[in-house]
Amino acid sequence: MESSEGFLTEQQREMLDIAPQNVEVLSSSPKSPTLKSPGAKSSSSFLISEHHVKAPGGGKASTAGIAVRHVRRSHSGKHIRVKKDGAGGKGTWGKLLDTDGESHLDKNDPNYDSGEEPYELVGTAVSDPLDDYKKSVVSIIEEYFSTGDVELAASDLKELGSTEYHPYFIKRLVSMAMDRHDKEKEMTSVLLSTLYADVINPTQISQGFFMLVESADDLAVDIPDTVDILALFIARAVVDDILPPAFIARARKTLPESSKGIQVLQTAEKSYLSAPHHAELVERRWGGSTQFTVEDVKKRIAELLREYVESGDIVEACRCIRQLEVPFFYHEVVKRALVLAMEMQSAEPLILKLLKEAAEEGLISSSQMVKGFSRMAESIDDLSLDIPSAKTLFQLIVRRAIAEGWLDASFLKASGDDGQANGPDDEKVKQYKKQIVNIIHEYFLSDDIPELIRSLEDLGAPEYNPIFLKKLITLAMDRKNKEKEMASVLLSALHIEIFSSEDIVNGFVMLLESAEDTALDILDASNELALFLARAVIDDVLAPLNLEEISNKLPPNCSSGAETVCTAQSLLSARHAGERILRCWGGGTGWAVEDAKDKIQKLLEEFESSGVLSEACQCIRDLGMPFFNHEVVKKALVMAMEKKNDRMLDLLQACFNEGLITINQMTKGFGRIKDGLEDLALDIPNARDKFTFYLEYAKERGWLLPSFGLPGAS
Repeated sequence: MESSEGFLTEQQREMLDIAPQNVEVLSSSPKSPTLKSPGAKSSSSFLISEHHVKAPGGGKASTAGIAVRHVRRSHSGKHIRVKKDGAGGKGTWGKLLDTDGESHLDKNDPNYDSGEEPYELVGTAVSDPLDDYKKSVVSIIEEYFSTGDVELAASDLKELGSTEYHPYFIKRLVSMAMDRHDKEKEMTSVLLSTLYADVINPTQISQGFFMLVESADDLAVDIPDTVDILALFIARAVVDDILPPAFIARARKTLPESSKGIQVLQTAEKSYLSAPHHAELVERRWGGSTQFTVEDVKKRIAELLREYVESGDIVEACRCIRQLEVPFFYHEVVKRALVLAMEMQSAEPLILKLLKEAAEEGLISSSQMVKGFSRMAESIDDLSLDIPSAKTLFQLIVRRAIAEGWLDASFLKASGDDGQANGPDDEKVKQYKKQIVNIIHEYFLSDDIPELIRSLEDLGAPEYNPIFLKKLITLAMDRKNKEKEMASVLLSALHIEIFSSEDIVNGFVMLLESAEDTALDILDASNELALFLARAVIDDVLAPLNLEEISNKLPPNCSSGAETVCTAQSLLSARHAGERILRCWGGGTGWAVEDAKDKIQKLLEEFESSGVLSEACQCIRDLGMPFFNHEVVKKALVMAMEKKNDRMLDLLQACFNEGLITINQMTKGFGRIKDGLEDLALDIPNARDKFTFYLEYAKERGWLLPSFGLPGAS
């Protein structure tokens, strides 16, 4: 509505008041249009163009209202081009509501407001959920290795969520444990078994292990024995039933033949999962989930059986057996229970009731039950020495167990219809075994080799020498390294004095044939036997070719024995094998074979120059290797031939007179010269003549056994 007197209405006044604000907003925009001609309409004039405001006084004007800001006239009346953004030209006051100088914020100003600062866009990396998950699981694993709290680790993993990433947890857990001690490796296997199915599903377990096998080449850069460790983790997972055996075949199809992953799968399959009693060996490789030694478990079994006989609480007894957590060793429960039943006939009904209940509950499997009875059948002869009626009692128990259905009838087929082991020893062998056990125990206490040899000679049964060897090593394997070392030293002495090479070979064949049974009581029996074989070769008790002979004598179904021989050959082919094997149980002498040979050479050279017999004999005595004195004989004879100095014969005579070098050691030394005479003749042309002279000299003085002949007679 317009006023006729030229005054603005209230509505027009309000529009006029807001016009400067609109102008300022538009003029500050970089896209605000500029006037191209004096007559061009500006954006601000367009906002109020619909309000035709009349100039007061009726004067002539081309614009109305505030539009006059956009049209500037000079004093001459001509139009001039306005300044960009409508800020005016020269001589003007500039843009509407403009202030002098540039406006900027001062942080030191008391009225400073950070909210007035212009916004600045800062780029930031988008976090990857997988990376966050990997960082989180590392802290969970580290905490678990520190505390050993399985439940806490499982709870933390559940709270973490992101279940689709659990295969990465498997990979990280195992790879971190691979570079740590056996304790952490065992903890890892225990945790995986706990998480299986409840927290991590079986498919993800398989995926995690496949990722590990795929990255075996990368892991091997930092962990040299990656192949063996990872293979053992896979074998342990299979034994713990968290990884299917078919995993190995499926994974092999997807890996390149040249990768270390293939080596891992082959090692797991052939070295661990195919070995006899592999479950026991794999479970115990890192100490076992129960953290008990075999001896500890045996003690706990004996205690729980005694407590059960006193209380008669069968539920508590089954609970204690279950808490042992060694299902692969429950045959020991069966065997000890049977022995207790025969020792305390009043407890027999309770014992048989316990075994029946354990079998019906599935606590003791059928195979473990049969194995326990088989072990009892094998040792029934020894038990009969303490319990005369043991055989009769055992037969009655066997019949009752089969009749009640908790012992498989196949036991009779394996052990004979009467429940006894096949091929019972005759009375002479039984007595011999009993006597040699006492002799061996006394030797372990006294370390008196001459006394043991005299005791064996008094028995007068050289045809049973292989049985003695078997019993000696079997008893030593169940003891500490000290006794193992003593057994090896004794073998060397026996080979020199009274045992033939054939006795030694046959004894080891008997040991290897019964290796699987020995492993029931001594879990690492295969490796121990391999060390005994290798040590026998190093000590010259066996020749390397004897290992092939032993392997050929084994029955076709004795695969574990053949593997043990192969292990011994591998040990012997390793670098510095002589020194390592000689020290495998601490070393009785502390010298390597090569060191001993060097010392022998030096003491002979010193004697050759000084001629002091007492000093040379003392040096030989200080070597502390009486089973290796044949090397002294050999080197002394070679030096006598080379130097053309018979002084060495005086040394051998002095050693023989003192008993320092025995007749067997002397004979063995001459025998070694005889065997290598052709090679020796290449360096010493008259070696044969010299040796014939030395041989006659030795025979005249009684150094040699009468059976030792001339070089031509072999």
